[in-house]
Amino acid sequence: MEGLVVKNTGSWYMVRYQDGVEPLACRIKGNLRLKGIRATNPVAVGDMVMVEVKADGSAVITGIKPRRNYIIRRASNLSKEYQIIASNLDQAVLVVTLAQPLTNTTFIDRFLATAEAYRVPAVIAINKVDLLVEPDDRELLEAVVYLYRSIGYTVIPMSTVTGEGIDELSKVLEGKMSLLSGNSGVGKSSIINRLVPEAGLRVGDVSEAHHKGMHTTTFSEMIDLSGTGAIIDTPGVKSFGTIDFEPAEVAHYFREIFAESANCRYGDCTHTHEPGCAVLQAVEENRISQSRYASYLSIFEEDPDNKYRKPQ
Repeated sequence: MEGLVVKNTGSWYMVRYQDGVEPLACRIKGNLRLKGIRATNPVAVGDMVMVEVKADGSAVITGIKPRRNYIIRRASNLSKEYQIIASNLDQAVLVVTLAQPLTNTTFIDRFLATAEAYRVPAVIAINKVDLLVEPDDRELLEAVVYLYRSIGYTVIPMSTVTGEGIDELSKVLEGKMSLLSGNSGVGKSSIINRLVPEAGLRVGDVSEAHHKGMHTTTFSEMIDLSGTGAIIDTPGVKSFGTIDFEPAEVAHYFREIFAESANCRYGDCTHTHEPGCAVLQAVEENRISQSRYASYLSIFEEDPDNKYRKPQ
């Protein structure tokens, strides 16, 4: 029978095969693991799968239906190539913070570039804005909001403490399958608890020593919203490695760089040194931000020895 993967614990996959019926706990068929050898997880939350229930009542995932899209990142386990974070998404919501902890703009841009590459619309939720009380903090918030809105992304400043932005985020999530991702400590669990109080997720603190979040979510799980739609909650990630973007492709995944590249003198311009490069001129004139251009270079100039083949 066919079902939807709603939880991945690493050992078991929970598969919903009928509304109102308790999901089945499934293992993966051995040869399915072999087929997914280049991934740390051959099956991801959001996958539609084929399940076989045996005579003893045990259930096995025997096949995966073609994915509409997915979000993927370079695996931290270097013996594998990539990790599929979630699949068959209507959108990905990247939760970031500008204090306790500070989300690096390179992390943001790598996530957005990956979403562009795999055709997943992205939204940025800036959480913990209640902590930004000093003038410099508010100026940083305004600059980040302006930067990403000017590129065309939906940006939602919010706080689970004051409730700011919760209604706006709720409307963005309504009726959609949404991935919720971000660094550890940015407050994903607190956001879900505000949206779905009955979820009762455990909330962690931020390390005083390193100002980084401590993991509270240890597995990926789909959580139904109170109205329509669902959130896929995932463990926090420290870094976001892209999967072997070909150098000529990288500019395509930075909206403003791609738009400006139409005015370059050479069709194969790398936007690094060429005369008549419209992108370099736009950076010089601050029409493309220095941080976004630096993120572009961080992917474009990655060490070839560290490249990973993009999965087909």
